[in-house]
Amino acid sequence: MKPNLITGNQFKDQRGTLFFNNDFDLTNIKRIYVIENKNEDIVRAWQGHKIEQRWFSVIEGKFRIQLIEVDNWDKPSKNLPKIEFILKSENLDVLHVPPGFISCIQSLDKKSKLIAFTDYKLGEINDEFKYPTNYFTI
Repeated sequence: MKPNLITGNQFKDQRGTLFFNNDFDLTNIKRIYVIENKNEDIVRAWQGHKIEQRWFSVIEGKFRIQLIEVDNWDKPSKNLPKIEFILKSENLDVLHVPPGFISCIQSLDKKSKLIAFTDYKLGEINDEFKYPTNYFTI
C-alpha cells in the first residue's frame, strides 16, 4: 500500500465557506490530535509505524510532509527515496499514510495546524519508531 491523497473541496456562498471531504472514511479512527509547531524552523523527523496508520489534514496554513517507506526497522538504509506532499488548508485534503512509513513534518506558514488521525489508541500497541533528523541522506 502506498500513501495517497484523499481530495477534499469547498463550497462558497453568501453565508461563507463549507470545507468538506466526502471520500474520507473515518470508520477505523480511534484517536485524533493537532500539531502546531512553534515556528517554521521546527522539523518533526523521522518517526513512524510498522503497524499503525495515520491520516493528516491541514486545518490552518500549510505543511510539508515527507514520507519514507522503511526497508529495515532495526537499521534502515540511509538513502531511501522520499515522497513529498504539500498540504494546504484550502480544500480539506487528507493524506493517508499506511503502515510501514516514517514521516518528516514541517509547517510552512506561521500558526499552521495539522490534524492527525490514527487507527490505534495511545498505548494500545508498541509501534513507535524514531530516527535522528539527519539519519537519512537528502
